[in-house]
Amino acid sequence: MNQSHRYFFAIVALLMIGTTRLFAQDQCYVCHSAIGDTPSTLFQHDVHFKKEISCAGCHGGNSQMEDQEKAMDKKAGFIGVPKGDLISERCASCHADAAKMKKHGSSLPTNQWEGLKASVHAKLAVSGKEHIVQCSTCHQAHGVVSPKDPSSPVNPLNVVTTCAKCHGNAAFMRSYNPALPVDQLEKYRTSVHGIRNAKGDRKAAECASCHGSHEIRGVHDTKSKVYTTNLPGTCSSCHSNAEYMKEYKIPTDQYERFTKSVHGVALLQKHDLGAPACNSCHGNHGAAPPGLSSVSKVCGTCHALNADLFSSSPHKKAFDERKLPECETCHSNHEIVAASDKLLGVSAEAKCSQCHSTTQNPKGFESAKHMRMLIDSLEISEQHARSLIEEAEQKGMEVGEAKFKLRDVRQARLESRTMVHAFNLPRFTEVVNKGLAATSSVAEEGQQALDEYIYRRVGLGISTLIITVVAVSLYLFIRRYERNQR
Repeated sequence: MNQSHRYFFAIVALLMIGTTRLFAQDQCYVCHSAIGDTPSTLFQHDVHFKKEISCAGCHGGNSQMEDQEKAMDKKAGFIGVPKGDLISERCASCHADAAKMKKHGSSLPTNQWEGLKASVHAKLAVSGKEHIVQCSTCHQAHGVVSPKDPSSPVNPLNVVTTCAKCHGNAAFMRSYNPALPVDQLEKYRTSVHGIRNAKGDRKAAECASCHGSHEIRGVHDTKSKVYTTNLPGTCSSCHSNAEYMKEYKIPTDQYERFTKSVHGVALLQKHDLGAPACNSCHGNHGAAPPGLSSVSKVCGTCHALNADLFSSSPHKKAFDERKLPECETCHSNHEIVAASDKLLGVSAEAKCSQCHSTTQNPKGFESAKHMRMLIDSLEISEQHARSLIEEAEQKGMEVGEAKFKLRDVRQARLESRTMVHAFNLPRFTEVVNKGLAATSSVAEEGQQALDEYIYRRVGLGISTLIITVVAVSLYLFIRRYERNQR
């Protein structure tokens, strides 16, 4: 045995002697350890054991008394095995007291109990007398260890199975929320996070990473970390941290780009809860980047007609052959901008010109050019018709029916933007022609209203002149008559 080994065993011996002396006066532990029961065996590895907290710290009583009756006398504060909410209250008697926690050298936050009471787990159990979850439900009772300890039930590598003990039990969950799925663990294991977690990656997101630990709230609670408008920020807490994500070699600007996108603006600025968040495309517990062949299916869950048109278009085959990710190729992924006419055509900023030119795929080039010309014609015609209607309305003409027809023009414009995804010039032309016909009708009615206005103004002028002449003539006649009478 070398010198380093001797030092090691000497230190272990001193620790054992210190522990023996420490608990020599704790008669509860002396008795139970002599019996060799499970609680005392587990307690040897408990963090509270290491912090010199005796059995009486939780169970009450006088741990210094050898006489069992005196040690377990209720007058001495003995409560036995805590039941229901008393379990968490006993934990909180120290963990919610900053002075006690500091005394034991702990830097843990002291708001866990308050967080738990405000959480979804604080709802009443089936008995109606206690919370659904107590501290010991997740942390155990006598074998409590630090979450950093690999054996802890709430260690990042174990917490998913700890949560699944309840959330994967269909009979148990039916008593509280029958609509809540019980296959979250199975889905999680198929996700990028779950696969990495199973391989021992403690940094990969697990239940507590997204839902929180003590303060877990329902998904529809506006304070929940996974509430629709809060979720992008929750994902961003890891995915926007360049240092944290460095080893994964993926971008960390997704959140920044998402906030500028049409989806991000609708969700985060306009608070449109129907707008997509991260989980809308990547999934919840089964979160994974959409595969190349599935991007259109992901987008198609909301943009169903666009996806159907694209799937039957000539671009579908071309994209598949080139392994292009369909929707993402033209619209991007996180920073999706609002679709506008400038995306169509053969200009430098148009998406079509990225693949089509006069020499490369010239047929598509000509089609894109003609489609842009049609959509521009529709916009110009709509602006002209609208200006005529607005002018006629300002002059006091009745143009209510014509204004209503402008809705048909707008509808045709929206349909044309959708029909673009079919990349079929005849079908696109048919939709645009419907809009052009509507604008022509509206413009005609607007012009007629203006012509009628002019006709009325001229008629009014002539009538006024005639009436004036008649009035003057009558006045002169009366004056002459009066003079003749005199």
